[in-house]
Amino acid sequence: MDLVRLLCAVLGILALRVNAGGSGSCRFPAIYNFGDSNSDTGAISAAIKVVPPPNGESYFGHSSGRFSDGRLIIDFIAEKLQLPYLSPYLDSLGTNFRHGANFATGGSSIRPGGYSPFHLGIQVSQFVRFKSQSIALYKQQSSNTQRLPRPEDFSKALYTIDIGQNDLAYGFQHGTIQQVRASIPDILTQLDQAMNKLYKEGARFFWVHNTGPHGCLPYNVIYDKSKPGNLDRIGCVKPTNEVAQEFNRQLKNSVLHLRKQLPLAVFTYVDVYSAKYTVISNAKNEGFVDPFDFCCGSYKGYHIDCGKKAIVNGTVYGNPCNNPSRHISWDGIHYSQAANILLANEIINGSLSDPPVSITEACHG
Repeated sequence: MDLVRLLCAVLGILALRVNAGGSGSCRFPAIYNFGDSNSDTGAISAAIKVVPPPNGESYFGHSSGRFSDGRLIIDFIAEKLQLPYLSPYLDSLGTNFRHGANFATGGSSIRPGGYSPFHLGIQVSQFVRFKSQSIALYKQQSSNTQRLPRPEDFSKALYTIDIGQNDLAYGFQHGTIQQVRASIPDILTQLDQAMNKLYKEGARFFWVHNTGPHGCLPYNVIYDKSKPGNLDRIGCVKPTNEVAQEFNRQLKNSVLHLRKQLPLAVFTYVDVYSAKYTVISNAKNEGFVDPFDFCCGSYKGYHIDCGKKAIVNGTVYGNPCNNPSRHISWDGIHYSQAANILLANEIINGSLSDPPVSITEACHG
């Protein structure tokens, strides 16, 4: 009987891949994204505090709830898959979930107890309820289902994971490098549990980003550059980058384990770290200013967040730069739209993926 069930399951997922586009494009009908401010498309603005202008103004013409002057990598993923930009799950106004939902929230971490109450476990719980309620409305033949996903699309959708940066950042802020390094196994155990839960809910196609070079964020460089021998050849903080690299090494091993544990799922591991480090290394050749200069907000002389202004001893802090497209960093922590365009091109084409498949072919293991 167990063999029969396994055979049926294998045939089922093969049918999904054929329906998704055979050996070519997978034609994902939806994206479900889980993450932090790197992919938040409006959750923090809806739930806690509005992300103010000039965030969003380069592309949307107004604040869009994104921590950037324009589009994020997740937006370019949606464009590549010919899907609408993702509505944040926490936003109740003007949202359309027919082609997916975004559970990412600024400040979120994998483990509870960081900067945000919306850690990954909460995001997955929100997804479980979202799926259950959506299917229930369809069964009731409700007339209000046009903006909800089709029940059959949950198993055909792409599940994108981009989280972990804040687990490390919070650790660096409240502990030692050694303590953060020692915490990585527990962080990744909780990530494994989250992906197992999504799998039990029918998720089959996972696109997993590793964490970026924390030591290259201008915010970190400003506060750590004074320590002797702390910077690498391009000016990034070595100790924090080394921890990020160790996190990524263990994350990749975790993904390899999940492939064996959940053979009916397809996991694509994406080396975002390399994409970001390369863009920062080549800043001058790409026409950018110093990669450690940022456009909005201030950490030098006076700390003020992007979107705010202050006058201290006659000096105005907080005025945004005139040309965000020449900056890699938007606000000292998040990337500009110009940088995100370059990063998305590297990430989406599969050259940094394991296995080396583009995002349009991420249903093929």
